[in-house]
Amino acid sequence: MSDLLAKEFDTYRPVLLGAAYRVVGSMTDAEDVVQETWLRWAAADRTEVRDTRAYLVRITTRLALNRLRQQKTQREQYVGPWLPEPIATTSEAEDPAAVAEVADSVSMAMLVVLETLSPLERAAFVLREVFDLPFAEIAETLGRSETAVRQLAHRAREHVHARRPRQTVDKARHAEVTASFLERATQGDFEGVVALLAPDVLLVSDGGGKKSAALRPIQGAEKVTRWLFGVLRREQDKSFAYRFMTVNGEQALVTYMDGELDNVSFVELDESGLITDFYVVRNPDKLTGFPALNQLG
Repeated sequence: MSDLLAKEFDTYRPVLLGAAYRVVGSMTDAEDVVQETWLRWAAADRTEVRDTRAYLVRITTRLALNRLRQQKTQREQYVGPWLPEPIATTSEAEDPAAVAEVADSVSMAMLVVLETLSPLERAAFVLREVFDLPFAEIAETLGRSETAVRQLAHRAREHVHARRPRQTVDKARHAEVTASFLERATQGDFEGVVALLAPDVLLVSDGGGKKSAALRPIQGAEKVTRWLFGVLRREQDKSFAYRFMTVNGEQALVTYMDGELDNVSFVELDESGLITDFYVVRNPDKLTGFPALNQLG
Protein backbone atom coordinates (compact mmCIF):
# COMPACT_ATOMS: atom_id res chain seq x y z
CA MET A 1 0.00 0.00 0.00
CA SER A 2 2.77 2.45 0.91
CA ASP A 3 4.53 1.79 -2.41
CA LEU A 4 1.33 2.49 -4.33
CA LEU A 5 0.75 5.65 -2.31
CA ALA A 6 4.29 6.85 -2.99
CA LYS A 7 3.94 6.09 -6.69
CA GLU A 8 0.69 8.04 -6.84
CA PHE A 9 2.27 10.98 -5.02
CA ASP A 10 5.25 11.00 -7.39
CA THR A 11 2.95 11.57 -10.36
CA TYR A 12 2.03 14.92 -8.80
CA ARG A 13 5.55 15.85 -7.67
CA PRO A 14 6.33 18.19 -10.63
CA VAL A 15 3.06 20.06 -10.06
CA LEU A 16 3.75 20.40 -6.35
CA LEU A 17 7.34 21.50 -6.89
CA GLY A 18 6.06 24.10 -9.34
CA ALA A 19 3.55 25.42 -6.82
CA ALA A 20 6.07 25.59 -3.97
CA TYR A 21 8.84 27.10 -6.13
CA ARG A 22 6.53 29.87 -7.38
CA VAL A 23 5.69 30.80 -3.80
CA VAL A 24 9.12 30.56 -2.10
CA GLY A 25 11.49 31.23 -5.03
CA SER A 26 13.96 28.57 -3.90
CA MET A 27 14.16 25.01 -5.17
CA THR A 28 15.81 23.85 -1.94
CA ASP A 29 12.89 25.19 0.08
CA ALA A 30 10.40 23.91 -2.49
CA GLU A 31 11.75 20.38 -2.19
CA ASP A 32 11.51 20.59 1.62
CA VAL A 33 7.91 21.76 1.30
CA VAL A 34 7.02 18.90 -1.04
CA GLN A 35 8.63 16.39 1.32
CA GLU A 36 6.51 17.75 4.16
CA THR A 37 3.45 17.53 1.93
CA TRP A 38 4.23 13.85 1.37
CA LEU A 39 4.42 13.22 5.11
CA ARG A 40 1.05 14.86 5.63
CA TRP A 41 -0.48 13.02 2.69
CA ALA A 42 0.79 9.66 3.96
CA ALA A 43 -0.85 10.30 7.34
CA ALA A 44 -4.09 11.84 6.03
CA ASP A 45 -7.54 10.33 5.86
CA ARG A 46 -7.89 10.12 2.09
CA THR A 47 -11.37 8.62 1.98
CA GLU A 48 -13.02 12.02 1.61
CA VAL A 49 -10.52 13.48 -0.90
CA ARG A 50 -12.38 14.02 -4.18
CA ASP A 51 -9.58 15.62 -6.21
CA THR A 52 -6.11 14.45 -5.20
CA ARG A 53 -4.24 16.99 -7.32
CA ALA A 54 -6.16 19.98 -5.97
CA TYR A 55 -5.91 18.66 -2.41
CA LEU A 56 -2.12 18.27 -2.65
CA VAL A 57 -1.68 21.65 -4.32
CA ARG A 58 -3.60 23.28 -1.47
CA ILE A 59 -1.46 21.57 1.18
CA THR A 60 1.73 22.45 -0.67
CA THR A 61 0.77 26.09 -1.12
CA ARG A 62 -0.20 26.44 2.53
CA LEU A 63 3.13 24.94 3.64
CA ALA A 64 5.04 27.09 1.15
CA LEU A 65 3.29 30.19 2.45
CA ASN A 66 4.34 29.27 5.98
CA ARG A 67 7.91 28.77 4.76
CA LEU A 68 7.87 32.16 3.05
CA ARG A 69 6.71 33.83 6.25
CA GLN A 70 9.44 32.05 8.19
CA GLN A 71 11.97 33.48 5.72
CA LYS A 72 10.97 37.06 6.50
CA THR A 73 13.74 37.68 9.05
CA GLN A 74 16.30 35.96 6.85
CA ARG A 75 15.27 38.10 3.88
CA GLU A 76 15.45 41.28 5.97
CA GLN A 77 19.03 40.44 7.02
CA TYR A 78 20.12 39.43 3.52
CA VAL A 79 23.07 41.43 2.14
CA GLY A 80 21.97 43.31 -0.97
CA PRO A 81 19.08 42.44 -3.29
CA TRP A 82 17.55 38.96 -3.10
CA LEU A 83 16.88 37.16 -6.38
CA PRO A 84 15.12 33.82 -6.80
CA GLU A 85 17.21 30.70 -7.18
CA PRO A 86 17.68 29.75 -10.86
CA ILE A 87 17.14 26.11 -11.74
CA ALA A 88 19.59 24.16 -13.87
CA THR A 89 17.87 21.35 -15.72
CA THR A 90 20.93 19.24 -14.83
CA SER A 91 20.13 19.58 -11.12
CA GLU A 92 21.08 16.57 -9.01
CA ALA A 93 17.87 16.77 -6.98
CA GLU A 94 15.98 13.83 -5.54
CA ASP A 95 13.72 13.90 -8.60
CA PRO A 96 15.70 15.53 -11.46
CA ALA A 97 12.92 14.89 -13.99
CA ALA A 98 10.45 16.83 -11.85
CA VAL A 99 12.97 19.64 -11.32
CA ALA A 100 13.60 19.82 -15.06
CA GLU A 101 9.87 20.12 -15.71
CA VAL A 102 9.59 23.00 -13.25
CA ALA A 103 12.70 24.65 -14.69
CA ASP A 104 11.10 24.81 -18.12
CA SER A 105 7.88 26.38 -16.86
CA VAL A 106 8.82 29.27 -14.54
CA SER A 107 10.87 32.13 -15.98
CA MET A 108 13.18 34.25 -13.85
CA ALA A 109 11.31 37.36 -15.00
CA MET A 110 8.03 35.95 -13.68
CA LEU A 111 9.63 34.97 -10.37
CA VAL A 112 11.04 38.47 -9.96
CA VAL A 113 7.55 39.92 -10.49
CA LEU A 114 6.07 37.45 -8.00
CA GLU A 115 8.63 38.65 -5.45
CA THR A 116 6.97 42.07 -5.50
CA LEU A 117 3.64 40.62 -4.31
CA SER A 118 2.65 40.11 -0.70
CA PRO A 119 2.78 36.46 0.45
CA LEU A 120 -1.01 36.14 0.34
CA GLU A 121 -1.23 37.79 -3.09
CA ARG A 122 1.47 35.48 -4.35
CA ALA A 123 -0.28 32.37 -3.08
CA ALA A 124 -3.65 33.53 -4.43
CA PHE A 125 -2.12 34.25 -7.83
CA VAL A 126 -0.46 30.85 -8.05
CA LEU A 127 -3.58 28.95 -7.01
CA ARG A 128 -5.89 30.89 -9.32
CA GLU A 129 -3.81 31.81 -12.38
CA VAL A 130 -1.55 28.75 -12.52
CA PHE A 131 -3.77 25.98 -11.14
CA ASP A 132 -7.22 27.52 -11.77
CA LEU A 133 -8.61 26.51 -8.39
CA PRO A 134 -12.05 27.86 -7.44
CA PHE A 135 -12.05 30.91 -5.19
CA ALA A 136 -13.87 28.95 -2.48
CA GLU A 137 -11.02 26.42 -2.30
CA ILE A 138 -8.39 29.16 -2.32
CA ALA A 139 -10.23 30.88 0.53
CA GLU A 140 -10.15 27.66 2.53
CA THR A 141 -6.43 27.22 1.79
CA LEU A 142 -5.50 30.76 2.83
CA GLY A 143 -7.91 31.09 5.72
CA ARG A 144 -9.59 34.15 4.21
CA SER A 145 -13.08 34.93 3.01
CA GLU A 146 -13.92 34.30 -0.62
CA THR A 147 -14.43 38.03 -1.15
CA ALA A 148 -11.00 38.79 0.28
CA VAL A 149 -9.41 36.12 -1.91
CA ARG A 150 -11.04 37.53 -5.03
CA GLN A 151 -9.56 40.93 -4.16
CA LEU A 152 -6.13 39.40 -3.51
CA ALA A 153 -6.18 37.54 -6.81
CA HIS A 154 -7.37 40.62 -8.71
CA ARG A 155 -4.65 42.86 -7.25
CA ALA A 156 -2.00 40.24 -7.94
CA ARG A 157 -3.15 39.69 -11.53
CA GLU A 158 -3.22 43.42 -12.27
CA HIS A 159 0.23 43.88 -10.75
CA VAL A 160 1.75 40.96 -12.65
CA HIS A 161 0.23 42.00 -15.97
CA ALA A 162 1.51 45.56 -15.48
CA ARG A 163 5.05 44.33 -14.83
CA ARG A 164 5.26 41.69 -17.56
CA PRO A 165 6.36 42.76 -21.07
CA ARG A 166 3.51 43.16 -23.54
CA GLN A 167 5.49 41.44 -26.28
CA THR A 168 8.16 38.81 -26.08
CA VAL A 169 11.26 38.81 -28.26
CA ASP A 170 11.92 35.58 -30.12
CA LYS A 171 14.81 33.43 -28.96
CA ALA A 172 16.95 34.09 -32.03
CA ARG A 173 16.75 37.86 -31.53
CA HIS A 174 17.39 37.43 -27.81
CA ALA A 175 20.53 35.36 -28.52
CA GLU A 176 21.74 37.89 -31.10
CA VAL A 177 21.40 40.87 -28.74
CA THR A 178 22.97 39.00 -25.82
CA ALA A 179 25.94 37.90 -27.94
CA SER A 180 26.40 41.45 -29.26
CA PHE A 181 26.28 42.84 -25.73
CA LEU A 182 28.87 40.31 -24.56
CA GLU A 183 31.20 41.09 -27.47
CA ARG A 184 31.02 44.85 -26.96
CA ALA A 185 31.47 44.57 -23.19
CA THR A 186 34.57 42.36 -23.43
CA GLN A 187 36.04 44.68 -26.06
CA GLY A 188 35.58 47.71 -23.82
CA ASP A 189 33.12 49.41 -26.19
CA PHE A 190 31.33 51.66 -23.68
CA GLU A 191 29.13 53.49 -26.19
CA GLY A 192 28.36 50.25 -27.99
CA VAL A 193 27.04 48.71 -24.78
CA VAL A 194 25.00 51.80 -23.91
CA ALA A 195 23.39 51.63 -27.37
CA LEU A 196 22.02 48.16 -26.57
CA LEU A 197 20.40 49.27 -23.32
CA ALA A 198 17.01 50.85 -22.75
CA PRO A 199 17.40 54.30 -21.13
CA ASP A 200 15.80 53.06 -17.88
CA VAL A 201 17.47 49.63 -17.87
CA LEU A 202 17.59 48.03 -14.42
CA LEU A 203 20.39 45.80 -13.10
CA VAL A 204 19.88 43.66 -10.01
CA SER A 205 22.78 41.58 -8.72
CA ASP A 206 22.61 39.05 -5.89
CA GLY A 207 25.84 38.11 -4.12
CA GLY A 208 24.25 37.29 -0.78
CA GLY A 209 27.24 38.79 1.02
CA LYS A 210 29.40 35.92 -0.29
CA LYS A 211 30.33 37.41 -3.67
CA SER A 212 30.75 41.08 -4.56
CA ALA A 213 27.59 42.61 -6.02
CA ALA A 214 25.82 45.93 -6.12
CA LEU A 215 24.15 46.51 -2.74
CA ARG A 216 21.11 48.03 -4.42
CA PRO A 217 19.59 47.92 -7.92
CA ILE A 218 21.24 50.16 -10.52
CA GLN A 219 19.10 52.01 -13.06
CA GLY A 220 20.02 53.90 -16.21
CA ALA A 221 22.02 52.90 -19.29
CA GLU A 222 25.24 54.74 -18.44
CA LYS A 223 25.18 53.80 -14.74
CA VAL A 224 24.66 50.15 -15.54
CA THR A 225 27.44 50.20 -18.14
CA ARG A 226 29.88 51.89 -15.76
CA TRP A 227 29.14 49.25 -13.12
CA LEU A 228 29.64 46.41 -15.60
CA PHE A 229 32.91 47.86 -16.87
CA GLY A 230 34.09 48.33 -13.28
CA VAL A 231 33.49 44.64 -12.63
CA LEU A 232 35.40 43.70 -15.78
CA ARG A 233 38.33 45.87 -14.77
CA ARG A 234 38.50 44.32 -11.30
CA GLU A 235 38.47 40.83 -12.79
CA GLN A 236 40.73 41.54 -15.79
CA ASP A 237 43.49 39.21 -14.58
CA LYS A 238 41.13 36.23 -14.54
CA SER A 239 40.26 34.00 -17.44
CA PHE A 240 36.63 34.17 -18.54
CA ALA A 241 34.50 31.48 -20.09
CA TYR A 242 30.86 31.90 -21.09
CA ARG A 243 28.17 29.42 -21.94
CA PHE A 244 24.61 30.00 -23.06
CA MET A 245 22.23 27.63 -21.27
CA THR A 246 18.49 27.24 -21.02
CA VAL A 247 17.64 28.07 -17.42
CA ASN A 248 14.06 28.46 -16.13
CA GLY A 249 12.83 27.99 -19.67
CA GLU A 250 14.82 30.94 -21.08
CA GLN A 251 18.30 31.64 -22.32
CA ALA A 252 20.78 32.54 -19.59
CA LEU A 253 24.44 33.45 -19.65
CA VAL A 254 26.54 31.26 -17.35
CA THR A 255 29.95 32.75 -16.55
CA TYR A 256 33.05 30.98 -15.25
CA MET A 257 36.16 32.75 -13.90
CA ASP A 258 39.42 30.84 -13.73
CA GLY A 259 37.41 27.71 -14.38
CA GLU A 260 35.04 28.25 -11.43
CA LEU A 261 31.34 29.06 -11.77
CA ASP A 262 30.86 32.77 -11.06
CA ASN A 263 27.33 33.77 -11.98
CA VAL A 264 24.16 33.05 -13.90
CA SER A 265 22.71 36.10 -15.65
CA PHE A 266 19.38 36.77 -17.32
CA VAL A 267 18.81 39.51 -19.88
CA GLU A 268 15.29 40.77 -20.63
CA LEU A 269 14.47 42.70 -23.82
CA ASP A 270 11.64 44.99 -24.85
CA GLU A 271 9.76 44.65 -28.14
CA SER A 272 12.35 46.81 -29.93
CA GLY A 273 15.21 44.56 -28.84
CA LEU A 274 16.73 46.86 -26.21
CA ILE A 275 17.87 45.37 -22.91
CA THR A 276 15.51 46.42 -20.13
CA ASP A 277 16.61 44.23 -17.21
CA PHE A 278 19.67 42.33 -15.99
CA TYR A 279 19.40 39.76 -13.23
CA VAL A 280 22.79 38.52 -12.03
CA VAL A 281 22.88 35.70 -9.48
CA ARG A 282 26.34 35.31 -7.89
CA ASN A 283 25.46 33.85 -4.50
CA PRO A 284 27.09 30.39 -4.68
CA ASP A 285 24.40 28.90 -2.43
CA LYS A 286 21.91 29.46 -5.26
CA LEU A 287 24.08 27.94 -8.00
CA THR A 288 24.85 24.50 -6.64
CA GLY A 289 22.89 22.73 -9.38
CA PHE A 290 24.98 24.12 -12.25
CA PRO A 291 27.77 22.12 -13.89
CA ALA A 292 31.45 22.89 -13.47
CA LEU A 293 33.28 24.14 -16.54
CA ASN A 294 35.16 20.86 -16.97
CA GLN A 295 31.79 19.05 -17.20
CA LEU A 296 30.80 21.02 -20.27
CA GLY A 297 31.69 20.08 -23.77
